[in-house]
Parts: sequence; structure tokens; C-alpha cells
Amino acid sequence: MDFQPILDDIAATLAADRGLHGQVASYIPALARIDARHFGLALTTTEGQSAVAGDGALPFSIQSISKVFTLTLAMQQLGEDLWARIGREPSGDPFNSLVQLEHEQGKPRNPFINAGAIAVADRLVSVFGHRAKAELLALMGGLAGEPIAFDEEVAASEAQTGFRNLALANFMKSFGKLDNPVDAVLDLYFHQCALRMSCVQLARAASYLCRDGAGICTERQTRRINALMLTCGTYDAAGEFAFRIGLPCKSGVGGGIVAVMPDRLTLAVWSPALDATGNSALGMRALELFVARTGLSVF
Repeated sequence: MDFQPILDDIAATLAADRGLHGQVASYIPALARIDARHFGLALTTTEGQSAVAGDGALPFSIQSISKVFTLTLAMQQLGEDLWARIGREPSGDPFNSLVQLEHEQGKPRNPFINAGAIAVADRLVSVFGHRAKAELLALMGGLAGEPIAFDEEVAASEAQTGFRNLALANFMKSFGKLDNPVDAVLDLYFHQCALRMSCVQLARAASYLCRDGAGICTERQTRRINALMLTCGTYDAAGEFAFRIGLPCKSGVGGGIVAVMPDRLTLAVWSPALDATGNSALGMRALELFVARTGLSVF
């Protein structure tokens, strides 16, 4: 299948809707200035084919998509021990909710909500200490095949306004579920969210997820990451994504979404305007069009 004409057609079909649906993530000042009219997509296949359309080569803040990569790094280092303090169930609540932590004594429901990703960051700080950010950049550069950097402005913006994430971390600390100082854990967390990548780089970096791990993680770990993406990767809209798209996906409030078709390809889309659940409104439509035009789905 030649994917370039398909991506070009999707970009042309959605061109008139750029910036018309949803709102950018205004609660993070550095993201509030992003032009909502941006739209890009890119893919890479297991056979080495690549395709890109629109703003697919323009870098942006990947935000919660980074949780896939920090989870991978933590699974590499800790294996099954990682799950002692992190669940694997969908939350059904907003990604930054405090409610479940109260009922479940500081144990996050899954690694893709904010509390879960903060717990993963804590584990990485325990393993790597002050080298945690450097280890993450090394992983990302190796996966993308080129150097990847943090957007320090975005990281600083998140640190200055991330009051709810500070509350989540302190709440978990109060239950004895974080081992490291909250400031050190959140420094890693805010920086991982500030990773700056394009759709082209993201599709390439995530390609181990459609290649049985490709030596990055085991085949079993890869299946588990994809399962978590399908059930938890788009927050409380995961059921809707599974129903309408049928691919494991991970989204971020920067407007990006990464999707995986096991044994075939990885696809990244970006459009900064978000719907009410914090997912890219146009990105979701792009994924629907892609599945409709290709027939690719895990179902």
C-alpha cells in the first residue's frame, strides 16, 4: 500500500477545518501561543516506507505522549516490579484528577494519567538519580535516530503553573507512594512533557511498538504497552477512540497523537486544538479517515 497519497488526501480533506474545532491548551502559557491552525501527520512502516504531509516535519511539545517512552524506560529497568505502585485499569476520569488517589490510597489507576506518569518518573529518579533526564534524552535520540531536546520554555511554563501536578505528587508522597523528593520527580516529569519532536520523529521513535519491541523491550512488554495505549492512552475518551478508530493510541495536550498498527506501522498526527477530553479534535478525525481509507485496525 502506498501511504503518501493517503496522507496527502487526509491533509487536503481537513485543510478547511484547521483551527476551527477545539481550543489550544491555554492553561500552559507556553502552549497557549501555538497557532491552532497547524496540522501534520507522518508514518513509518515495518517495511521501511515513510510518508509525511502538512506540518508533519514541524516540531511541537509532545506532552503526555512522552509517557509511552518513560514507561518503556521504566519497564526496561524494573520489569514486573514497576507495577507494585501503579495500576493498569482505565480511569474514567480526567487525566489530572485527584479523586481516585483518595479512594485508592495514592496508587494511580494507570501509567498514562498524570499521577501514574509521576509515579513512573519517581521510579526513574530512583534508578538513575540526577542522570534521569539525560537517560531519557539518550533513549529518545536513539529511537528517533537524531538528537532530541527539551523545550526549556515549556518545561519552565509547566513548572510555574503545574499546581495540580504538584498536588498529585504531594498526595502520593503523603501515602508513601513516592520515594524521592517531589521537586526532583516533577522536574523530570515536566521535562519529559516538554520533549520537542515532529510527527516524523515521533512515528520513527514509536516504531518499536509495531515491531515486537525491536530490541527496545520484549515482545511481551510491547503487547502490554500497546494494550495500555488502547485502554488508557487517550484518558476518559479511550472507549471512544477504540470504537471510532480501533488502534492503540497515546495523545498529549500539545495536540499530538501516536497510533500503532502492530506488525504494520506507526502513525503520528498533530493539531493543537483540543476537544473537551484533552485530545486533538482534528487529530482524531485524521485517524478516523486513515482507518477508513486503509482498513487497518486491531479489530
